Amino acid sequence: MKRLLVILYIIPVLLICSKNVVGQTPLSLKQAIVSALANRKNIQAGKLDIAIRRLQTQALLKKYWPQVSLDYNYLYNPILQTSILPIGIFNPNYPIDATKSVQFGTKWTQAAGLTITQPLLDLSIARSRNEAELQEKITAVAQAQTEYDLAYNIAQAYGDIGLQQEQIKIAIVDTTRTWISYQLQNDKFKAKRLLKSELNAAIINHNNAVQKLLDAISQLVENKVYLLYLIGQNSQAITDFATDSAFLKDNTLEQITPQTMMDSIPELRQLALQAKLSGMQTRSEDAKYLPTINLKGFIGANQYTNQFNPVASDSWFGLSYVGLYVKLPLLIGEDKQNKLRQFQLQSQQFNQQLEDKSAQYNKDALTARIKTDRALAQIRTLESNIALTKETVKILQDRFKAGQESASTLNTEEANLQNIQANRQYDEAQLRLFWLDYLKATGQLSKLWK
Repeated sequence: MKRLLVILYIIPVLLICSKNVVGQTPLSLKQAIVSALANRKNIQAGKLDIAIRRLQTQALLKKYWPQVSLDYNYLYNPILQTSILPIGIFNPNYPIDATKSVQFGTKWTQAAGLTITQPLLDLSIARSRNEAELQEKITAVAQAQTEYDLAYNIAQAYGDIGLQQEQIKIAIVDTTRTWISYQLQNDKFKAKRLLKSELNAAIINHNNAVQKLLDAISQLVENKVYLLYLIGQNSQAITDFATDSAFLKDNTLEQITPQTMMDSIPELRQLALQAKLSGMQTRSEDAKYLPTINLKGFIGANQYTNQFNPVASDSWFGLSYVGLYVKLPLLIGEDKQNKLRQFQLQSQQFNQQLEDKSAQYNKDALTARIKTDRALAQIRTLESNIALTKETVKILQDRFKAGQESASTLNTEEANLQNIQANRQYDEAQLRLFWLDYLKATGQLSKLWK
């Protein structure tokens, strides 16, 4: 049993020492977040989406450019068009109301030419471009929200590693202390001055401390693997970096105004822009019923033959024109009022969502502040209790060694100390989470990496 306990005590200590010996590259929280923004594929894909939106906006500018097309057709007319001519008007030898049917055209016709159309006035183009620019902003804000959420997850994982490192240090101290208590009681047990049940309690306390240390080491490795995944460095060895938990000590909660919150939280900005977009879509719908003015020109030639001969001489006739085309849509096959009502309802919907989401962020910020203050008070109390309990355990160890205290009292106090330390570690983790929640809810999360 003694050999087993020695092994359980030495192995984790050697693991910790080996980690301290091997050179590790320091990794700050800012470096972790910047690395994630540069390496994560979903972030890169989001940036490509922004680039696509930008190209779509730029493409709308070319709608103002001249539209040029080269047209050609070759037609066979099996039945020629017949028209009725009032021949009595042109020939007095016929009654005034006399008519005659005449066929026009030839069996074969072909035409070729160049058509140029230059938009002069089309308000729908400008409004579509404004919509596209706003859509580009919405896409950028959505990307910012993705990065915001990723930074929050990285800060959580990074803090878990720092906290786990502190827990390992505490666990080493606990393991050493419980080992001393066990040795003291084991010496008395060998001298037949201690019951086996009391020695078993000391062994249990030490086993719990050793297991706590092993669990902390395993959890540290797991947290590092998760952090490497978040920052897009999956190929890096898990012992290649060391974190800095200094940011956990900064629990300052700065007050922030509602307007600053609106400007700092991407999700709120996105809802505001989407409400604005619905208003723009209303104007674009109105633009469909506004007049458009285009300058259109054509230059080309037509050929007319009664037999198939594409290159017959003296059969080509030139054709050209330049004209101003004005179009005023009256009915375009859509319910205008229905469309306008849809956009108005969408705008109202986004505004309501914005109001509700703002209230939620305000509630989350207030709740996080309350929880943070409570966790700080609990930690201060537990730290005081831990110091007092450690002092008590040391006194009990000395009294037990002098034969002035029972083993059960010492074992009970050891177990009590472990429980208090576990509660403090839990509150420390909760404090970090509440602090990050407050930063996220108030739009201050970016100060972790900017």
